[in-house]
Amino acid sequence: MKKSLLLLTLLFVLTPVVNAGTLKFRNDNTFKIVQFTDLHYIHGNDDAKAALENVNAVLEMEKPDLVIVTGDLIFGGPAELSFRDVMKTFEKHNIPFAFTFGNHDDEYGMSRQELLNLGSQYSHNLSSTTPGITGTSNYVLEVKSSASDKVEELLYVFDSNTYAKHSGLSGIDGYEWIYQDQIAWYCGLSEKYAASNSGMPVPSLAFFHIPLPEFAEAAENQSTFLVGTRWEACCCPKINTGLFAAMFGRNDVRGIFCGHDHNNDYTAIHHGVALCYGRYSGANTVYNNLKPNGARVIILKEGSREFTTYLRLSNGQKLNEINIQ
Repeated sequence: MKKSLLLLTLLFVLTPVVNAGTLKFRNDNTFKIVQFTDLHYIHGNDDAKAALENVNAVLEMEKPDLVIVTGDLIFGGPAELSFRDVMKTFEKHNIPFAFTFGNHDDEYGMSRQELLNLGSQYSHNLSSTTPGITGTSNYVLEVKSSASDKVEELLYVFDSNTYAKHSGLSGIDGYEWIYQDQIAWYCGLSEKYAASNSGMPVPSLAFFHIPLPEFAEAAENQSTFLVGTRWEACCCPKINTGLFAAMFGRNDVRGIFCGHDHNNDYTAIHHGVALCYGRYSGANTVYNNLKPNGARVIILKEGSREFTTYLRLSNGQKLNEINIQ
């Protein structure tokens, strides 16, 4: 067996299914996800309280089946106290939750792995890791049928890493990218799940922090269907490593959800795939012009590639509902 194939095989074995049997479609064949992003929470900071108040308000209104936080959970130390405040806020709602890291989370005295280990102390937290590939918060969540153990939906969670480490090369600086080994991990799992689904792709979504270059490409194309606010340029990596192309080729991921750009909350349809920013969920601990804060809601339909998404603001307002075919 070639070395690359051996590595891919090992990744299949090592990839944890961290929620086996726990995430299922409701009896009405729906499954609701709330995406928070960029909480930028700081323990002991009075301004930061509005981030956790937003979490509480949206979860009370929406009562989802799963929460996913797409990075930058904390924005100041002590890291342990800030992170525990965030974890406790989600834990008390008795709703399964998961997170991936942003570019700021490990800047306050704890590494990504240490934060992941800390998060594992909370019983409703489904976040995990896949050894052997770039990044700390790469894993997949299965959503099973309302009536059986059949996997009806896959939620791929990627670590989009931090800052470009190639600044010595001409023009390569800014934000980091998702690497080839992470893309190979996704492709291998996608093939594996399709093989167990009579060769048909399993409908999937993807979640990470830093947007792909395709977010900028879509928004700059005047013919793109775009709903929502675009108040800043897309802060994407300068290197396109081909994750979108891989997902387009596999024909399973029909929605990609990110954060990072606090003044964007748009959805753009790009080659049939919905590219969605979350709503800025934090407080005035960092720049933000989208007020009030809020979250993105995603409602899946069992047995269908369709899903509905909208923004729910902390004041109860609902914005920009669209159905993705």
